[in-house]
Amino acid sequence: MPAESKKQQGAAGAALAVKRGQAPLSSLKGAARGMHKSMTPAELAHFAGSPRTTKEVIG
Repeated sequence: MPAESKKQQGAAGAALAVKRGQAPLSSLKGAARGMHKSMTPAELAHFAGSPRTTKEVIG
């Protein structure tokens, strides 16, 4: 499941940094905190590092 926006990638990256001990838990807010609780480090790395999906333009 790739990220759909830069904000999603950033949140996953922030959550991953906390999981790796590179940032304090208090630095997480909103979606990043939820990702930290519910996703494994491997899932976060995949989500943060994957290319974003693009919306198909019709017309």
